[in-house]
Amino acid sequence: MDKTGLITEAQVMDALRTVMDPELGRDLVTLNMIKDVRIDGPRVSFNLVLTTMACPLKKELETNCVNAVKKIPGVTGVNLTTGANVPQAKKLPDKAAIPGVRNTIAVASGKGGVGKSTVAVNLAMALARSGARVGLLDADVFGPSLPLMMGLHEPLQVTPQEKLVPLEKYGIKLVSVGFMLDEETPLIWRGPLVMQLIKQFLTGVEYGELDYLVIDLPPGTGDVQLTLVQTIPLTGAVIVTTPQDVALIDARRAIRMFQEVGVPVIGIIENMSYFVCPHCNEKSGIFSHGGGEKTSERYQVPLLGQIPIDMAIREGGDNGIPIVEAAPESPHSLAFVKIAGAVASCISVMDLK
Repeated sequence: MDKTGLITEAQVMDALRTVMDPELGRDLVTLNMIKDVRIDGPRVSFNLVLTTMACPLKKELETNCVNAVKKIPGVTGVNLTTGANVPQAKKLPDKAAIPGVRNTIAVASGKGGVGKSTVAVNLAMALARSGARVGLLDADVFGPSLPLMMGLHEPLQVTPQEKLVPLEKYGIKLVSVGFMLDEETPLIWRGPLVMQLIKQFLTGVEYGELDYLVIDLPPGTGDVQLTLVQTIPLTGAVIVTTPQDVALIDARRAIRMFQEVGVPVIGIIENMSYFVCPHCNEKSGIFSHGGGEKTSERYQVPLLGQIPIDMAIREGGDNGIPIVEAAPESPHSLAFVKIAGAVASCISVMDLK
């Protein structure tokens, strides 16, 4: 208190300087994460502004802030409001960012069949459930699965300015070539036409304001991947693999590709990591075990999480209700939520460390 016996804003800020962000090693006041301090007699209110609502340390930071302010003599109550201001990804001089889109996340794999689209959909769902504004672009033009997995089969509309308007479901803005074709029509195009379509999906869509645009890539390291990295400044890439050697070999190629073109690899997700028997609860590594962890150590990128193989995840994709929506409190959903928090956390500190 000051000489008049009143609590001051300076006291509150000094108390909050003792609360550190564990990832950045700096206090919240220095990081400009404390806003709008208000004092009403013995009660103190303020805002905590995170870099993402998906921050896995959110509860810890909130508790530490409240406890720090309560230590001020005379304080009898603390009202904390938490929000987020997702930072804009670093801009590159030779590439124009998508207007209104703060961060672009490529979800890639070296080979097909590892559940990359399932991961991309549920990652987007988990980010959206945290309160972020999210878009999902299905860039797998020869095998678009977004319409089925999101349970949406409507054509894309076009603005008078000839820009595509995303469809929307579960609070996510969606774009896929699958919305432009019926389910049995193949896309029989050569590389130049595919590259033109990808550029249209990146620069010719009215995405509006998004915190994250999740981009589901086709398998491999071909035309779509190169067009993507040459057109926009990607925030980072997430690599999806399964534990067995044949998948890991191709995952390593995908990691090297992004590293060689200067795109940060946010981390590795090991899908179909293990199976838990519903009868005896015994865990089995059907596709081997530990490959994702070894690869993360070899290339010095984080292992973001391990997703079990389970019928509920498959059924969610087939029914158009992803597991994060269908059973948000299930262990499988919580695994995706934890991964989303790790991805968002990595992105939020990329330019601060």
